[in-house]
Amino acid sequence: MGFSTLIDILGSTIMGGLLLIILLRLNDTSTEKTSNYSGELSLQQNLVTIAQIMEYDFRKMGYCKDWQKFPDPTKAIASANSSSIKFYADIDNNGSMDTISYYLGGLLTATPNPRDRFFYRAINSQPPAAINLGVSQFFMKYFDALGDSLPAPVAQPSLINSYEINIQVETVYAYDQKYSMAFWKQIRLLARNLRNR
Repeated sequence: MGFSTLIDILGSTIMGGLLLIILLRLNDTSTEKTSNYSGELSLQQNLVTIAQIMEYDFRKMGYCKDWQKFPDPTKAIASANSSSIKFYADIDNNGSMDTISYYLGGLLTATPNPRDRFFYRAINSQPPAAINLGVSQFFMKYFDALGDSLPAPVAQPSLINSYEINIQVETVYAYDQKYSMAFWKQIRLLARNLRNR
């Protein structure tokens, strides 16, 4: 009778230990999934915010409410590089041209992610506004009217007919040393006013 009681206690201890391990793993998995899903949700929201701002600005490239103040749309892009662009547009629709710049800055040191960088949007002579939403990559490609690629930096911005925008966004905080990321690529975006040549 004593031996079978010991076996019952040992079996119960093993079964209880296995159930405890299963519960701990289940808890760890649910914590990981919750962290990843909430991180990816904020990541997608950040990417959508950046895309909306950029698409609004880029679609107005070369536009002016008073077309006589900017009659030559070939001068809409002032400078174009692989990680920066400067162009003219009437952003606030008041009839005067604004200068808009987008460019990638240095690494962010205030966040744990080693790859996220400052991403700037500057309008006219105002101080640049940093769009710190986890941008880790920003690069552009430029194409002429025939669809041929123009090497960056583009020596003659007036040749640019369309362009491609690439942005990668990563979560600021990692779970288990893993950062989630999302990539947005706008292929052959064309500002309508660049065609008015």
